[in-house]
Amino acid sequence: MAYEPRGDHGGPGPSHEGGFVRARGRRPVTDYGSTMARWMRDRQPRFKDSFNSELERPSASYIVDMLPPLARVTNPADTVPTKHLHSSLNKIKHPVNVVRWTPEGRRLLTASSSGEFTLWNGTGFNFETIMQAHDVAIRALAYSHSDDWLLSADHDGIIKYWQPNFNNVQVIQGHRDPVRDIAFSPNDSKFVTASDDSTLKIFDFAGGVAESTLQGHGWDAKSCDWHPTKGLIVSGSKDHLVKLWDPRTQRCLTTLHGHKNNITKTLFERVMGNCLATSARDQTARIFDLRMMRDISLIKGHEKDISTLTWHPIHSNLLSTGGNEGSLHHYLLDEPNTPAGQPNNPAVYESSDPLAAPAQSIFPAHKVPFAHDFAIWSLDWHPLGHILASGSNDRITRFWSRARPGDTDVFQDRYHIGEAAAEVQGTWDRRGGRRQRQEEEEQEAEDEMEGLVDQKMPLRQSASAFPGLPGLTLPANGIPPPPPQIPGVGGMPATSVHPPLPFAIPNGGAPPPPPLPGLDPSNPADLARIAEMIQKSGFPPPPPPGMVPPPGFMPPPNFTVPPGFPPPLQVPSPPDMAGDSAARRRAPLPSQEESLRMEQKKGNYTRVR
Repeated sequence: MAYEPRGDHGGPGPSHEGGFVRARGRRPVTDYGSTMARWMRDRQPRFKDSFNSELERPSASYIVDMLPPLARVTNPADTVPTKHLHSSLNKIKHPVNVVRWTPEGRRLLTASSSGEFTLWNGTGFNFETIMQAHDVAIRALAYSHSDDWLLSADHDGIIKYWQPNFNNVQVIQGHRDPVRDIAFSPNDSKFVTASDDSTLKIFDFAGGVAESTLQGHGWDAKSCDWHPTKGLIVSGSKDHLVKLWDPRTQRCLTTLHGHKNNITKTLFERVMGNCLATSARDQTARIFDLRMMRDISLIKGHEKDISTLTWHPIHSNLLSTGGNEGSLHHYLLDEPNTPAGQPNNPAVYESSDPLAAPAQSIFPAHKVPFAHDFAIWSLDWHPLGHILASGSNDRITRFWSRARPGDTDVFQDRYHIGEAAAEVQGTWDRRGGRRQRQEEEEQEAEDEMEGLVDQKMPLRQSASAFPGLPGLTLPANGIPPPPPQIPGVGGMPATSVHPPLPFAIPNGGAPPPPPLPGLDPSNPADLARIAEMIQKSGFPPPPPPGMVPPPGFMPPPNFTVPPGFPPPLQVPSPPDMAGDSAARRRAPLPSQEESLRMEQKKGNYTRVR
């Protein structure tokens, strides 16, 4: 697996011209294509877990010898993601409710509380595209086992069908209340949803109709899952209960007790299919054995509520949990990791009476206490099992992986010991981190703008239209057609005899004004017809004689009346405007402090630069 080293962010660096330039750090790139091919080439046939190559050593030169998790099925400790790879955030930030890797693992799909889908590159972790998928917050996502369909559910109870190219083909109203979780059946012919109306519904996927309703919870149903190979559904509710259902008969098979608060997540193990993991707001998670229908492990170590969890896709004994305070814990279920001073009880399988033995307490094999600033809402592993993605209420999507050979300061970064301690240790620079975050935000904004430009449809241009005037066509010779004729107006020569004017000529015996071009003296204009046409066209009628025009229609100061026309009427100015015009002053402009305070009330510019 190749990994491009990351350059130092910020800090001036010498240039070839003798000045100093700010070096932008390169993006971390995790590419497993080369090492997967190397492992498949060098492994010995017919022998599982055998690899004819040199083992890894703590040196950067052994990065090319890193093995994917599929080559270490029996060594889950080598897959624990301890290193932070990248933090991705949108230009307009919203809490990330769900993260899901695409089936081929090339991209990560995130769903936010604004109803948007965002696609991130799975190798460089940069922004690819964004789209408005729902009108309200998206609460659940699920890919089919055939990798051909995607289901999304939102806070209004609406469920949408998506193809892999994100073409929305169907929309159904699943529930009247928010849908909290969704899962496919093993053959993808049906799917189940959990809603805040305390029910679970089983839908026919092809028809998009609800076939049955599972009722039995006394409060909101917060989570559900369908067994990967069996006809078995699990649900967790706000009533502190975990129920197992038969989807054929809609009957509750059993109720699992043990949690003392709201259930936040229920998930079947995908490799062996014998275990069920549940998490709750009582700061614990439990592992149930479906063969004994009892809890075999009690997951401890969180100081706050556990908001989500996920199983590793290859190692059946590796479990990752996300806390309500932003911590990320990883557990090896066959290693209790009991701290000093805690009783070490044996595993249930090793006791003389497995049905009556207490559940074994499991403590984390690794902690990332400062993984996020707020609650982690969703976790998802890459299909190859080498990258873990986390979405949080702090509006950031982060990527995690195992440390590379030669990394010595992984456990001293700000995600493990905090920003203040990392700054003291010298593993994190507050200014450099802020500059790095600013550069990443600028890069993500540029990528997002480019993606949005690519999505815009080109404007339709008509070859026979005036530029900027739709609907006006040009004739074949390119000359615009003449305007319509006004009744009574013709093209007569200007030397014709004029009829007497209906008003007195001003200035005594001054000669009359020149005749208007195009006026036919023998066929005077029909004023009633012209007034009717003006009224039909929507133009206001001319003012009656002697009407004082409003102040806004006064002629300009240097306007000269043509000879033969009456002078314009003088509008008397109001008394308060005549003498106080020089005394009027403009109102003072608001200060920058007031403007900043108003913007901060709206939620903008709250971060200290």
